[in-house]
Amino acid sequence: MSTPDDGPAPSAPKQDGSGPADPGPVRRERLLLAAALREAGPGAATECAGWDARDLAAHLVVRERRPDAAPGILLPPLAFYTERVRRRTARAVPFERLVERFAQGPPKFSPYALPGVDKNANAVEFFVHHEDIRRARPDWEPRDISPELEELLWRRIKIARFVLRKVQVEVTFVRPDGRAARVSGGSRGAVRVHGPVGELLLWALGRRDVAKVRLTGATDAVKTLTETGWSL
Repeated sequence: MSTPDDGPAPSAPKQDGSGPADPGPVRRERLLLAAALREAGPGAATECAGWDARDLAAHLVVRERRPDAAPGILLPPLAFYTERVRRRTARAVPFERLVERFAQGPPKFSPYALPGVDKNANAVEFFVHHEDIRRARPDWEPRDISPELEELLWRRIKIARFVLRKVQVEVTFVRPDGRAARVSGGSRGAVRVHGPVGELLLWALGRRDVAKVRLTGATDAVKTLTETGWSL
């Protein structure tokens, strides 16, 4: 895989984003995810089923630096090729270099380098995978996220409509401030899922065992929902 020369890896910002040059919520989350990968090490477990930290780092690099392989992330007929490229990359590139490449951001030829794509496509990706690293450790605790990142994640919460499209229960997300969004229109009862925006997103994207949410609704509807499986 041919990529531009690696430069020095950026240092991670403070958790609260403070400092003289705040990189913005998405760039900040990129750097925090890179720092979490470095701290965890290549063999660390993640909340991505079957993937360790090396696998996750290779996925992040391939996603941004191999436009030929990226479509298979969302299109099942092409997934075999994406996975082949990811595995090859994980074997061929040292872990530290994978993390450095990810931290640097996409190269100019990548679709992810286009104006506006970073904010629209990466906020969810980086937040969820950051938590995939954090929450695979036994001593993890929920973290506070900035209002800017929280708002970006809320704007993208509609991804849950796609993920939950086959769920037969009407699902409504409810934030602590009372704002709500219906993300599924099933006919077998209604369930409200309560929690902070980040927790709602993690729950929708299959991290139900570690997402801090609360379900309310008729017993049968809640049972139907909790017994339903789904994935992106």
